[in-house]
Amino acid sequence: MKVILKEDVHGLGRAGQTINVKDGYARNYLLPRGLALIADEKNLKVLEYQKKKFEEQAKKKRQDAESIAERLSALELTIKAKAGEDQKLFGSITAKDIAELLQKEGFSVDKKQINISEPIKRVGEHEVEVKLLSNVSAKLKINVVAE
Repeated sequence: MKVILKEDVHGLGRAGQTINVKDGYARNYLLPRGLALIADEKNLKVLEYQKKKFEEQAKKKRQDAESIAERLSALELTIKAKAGEDQKLFGSITAKDIAELLQKEGFSVDKKQINISEPIKRVGEHEVEVKLLSNVSAKLKINVVAE
């Protein structure tokens, strides 16, 4: 029996796939639990419509992320921190600190999206990567100045 998976099923397939399964497995397990639909003409048309809609949403999301990435690349943030001898900071600048500054600038970026290659423990100019989507990221310049 051909079915369309509504959700990911371990060992069987991903949501949206059309697969062949045994009749009993489909009737007794997949269909009653709402994990699949019978692959008839009507359901296949609905699936195609949903795929197109999903692709349009993904395209819009990517365009939004790219525009935010351009604005972030042009932005230069300044952070004041307490520093001691040799321009070393007491502590370090974390992703949380950068996320809070970006929030004040009007960007909604989670601290998990900020990738700091090495800890920021010195006064000076540093570069941080902000990963907006899996394939869209921006380089952000951070100036750390002593208080």
